[in-house]
Amino acid sequence: MTEHTHGRRGGGRANRQTLRAQAVVQKDAFMVRKIKPYELVSEEGLSIIERNAETILEQVGIEIRDYPEAVKRFAAAGADVTGNRVRFPRGLAKRLVSTAPPIYTQHARNPVHNVQIGGDATVFAPNYGSPFAFDLDNGRRYATLHDFQNFVKLAYMSPNLHYSGGTVCEPVDVPVSKRHLDMVYSHIKYSDKGYMGSVTAGSRAQDSVDLSRIAFGGDLQDRTVMTSLINASSPLIWDASMLAAAEIYAENNQATIITPFILAGAMAPVTAAGVCAQTLAESLAGMAFTQLVRPGSPVIFGSFASSISMQTGAPTFGTPEPALVLYTLAALARRLQVPFRSGGSLTASKLPDAQAAYESAATLLPTVNAGVNFVLHAAGWLEGGLSIGYEKFILDDDQLGMMMTFAEGLDLTDNGQAVDAIVEHEPGMHFLGTAHTLANFETAFYRSTTADNSSFEQWTEDGGLDAAQRANKIWKKRLNDYEAPPLDEAIDAELLDFIAARKAILPDEFA
Repeated sequence: MTEHTHGRRGGGRANRQTLRAQAVVQKDAFMVRKIKPYELVSEEGLSIIERNAETILEQVGIEIRDYPEAVKRFAAAGADVTGNRVRFPRGLAKRLVSTAPPIYTQHARNPVHNVQIGGDATVFAPNYGSPFAFDLDNGRRYATLHDFQNFVKLAYMSPNLHYSGGTVCEPVDVPVSKRHLDMVYSHIKYSDKGYMGSVTAGSRAQDSVDLSRIAFGGDLQDRTVMTSLINASSPLIWDASMLAAAEIYAENNQATIITPFILAGAMAPVTAAGVCAQTLAESLAGMAFTQLVRPGSPVIFGSFASSISMQTGAPTFGTPEPALVLYTLAALARRLQVPFRSGGSLTASKLPDAQAAYESAATLLPTVNAGVNFVLHAAGWLEGGLSIGYEKFILDDDQLGMMMTFAEGLDLTDNGQAVDAIVEHEPGMHFLGTAHTLANFETAFYRSTTADNSSFEQWTEDGGLDAAQRANKIWKKRLNDYEAPPLDEAIDAELLDFIAARKAILPDEFA
């Protein structure tokens, strides 16, 4: 994206701002963390959580709702089955999960955007699942397919979001029975980064696979091109819709994120250790299922844990307890040797305000420090996930850029140590004009695309805008400057033909 400025050539404050912004653009396909994950819990503590999870699986078990095929698979693998209740002898689920790869590659339509999932890699993906959209001009309203496409375009243009996402918002102007086709197509058409498929029914997962097969030239060649979200119905239930989708994806070597969605105190105990044990138990059962479908199919251990207001029952974000859960489960995922998903830029605020900033930062920092591999809801989340915000998306995106710089860790090269620069100067002399400073001038510090660091007088002259107002201008300009990535015309036509044929036989359903 190029900033258009006016005035004399090569001069002016706007030109200098543009050059500085261009200098910090990062083009890495994913973030490689050069800082060690923070280990919050001792080895003894992690072992306690693992034992407790095994006790839950052995004594309580997992309820399988309306999917007898999964019950049969678990029984054949050695689980104890009574009706729809599946209990796991100690160690069974963990042994089944051991066939999952610790690291895998998700291939993008443009190989430049292939991402590593697992190991020292972190992938930032945008918001997921919001039925409402918000911007300063129009306020809160139901999200549409136009909003969906806008956010796909914004994620595509971001150097800090490595991924196009999945249901970045719910396009409620399209029938539920058909919108998955438009969403997957939008990811393929308006971006060439990695994306997620539909999980609301097995047939929709199959449509996602079929569309992807067309997009990738007619044959996936056993490549993983989707990583899709499979949520447990906590506490301790896996239902037919999620298991059917997981089965389709695993059969086709497409990745799944097996994630209990837990509001502590409502779907799990109020204590962090209790949430961790239940999350591990539910995730182990779900991941084991994918490995029974296809050993070696890629899978991610996921966690979405939030506290609640004990006065109202409403979800709360940015509080200390979910951060404790995040750190603990990230360490447990490393012990299982599977990639881990959690975190994001989460807030209960309805506006891109100070509450949103504080709560999002209190989630994002633990996300990076804990070594999370796949970060859903990294940009745009508002109102506890009910809304996706245009301005919030831009503000979050800027913070992701900061995290990418932070994850580079301490530079201990000769240039980073800067001993010569210090030795060459007498005490009391400033460094503003030194050779070392001039050599590092453009790249020395992260330069925010949204913050204003000018004087009060200059800020006033520029309109006195707050952060959200500045972000409002940025998202509009980015969408105005958007250019679609190349897509073969024959492939595009085949995708549209497939969608038209599927829509012709699917009834319109809005519930």
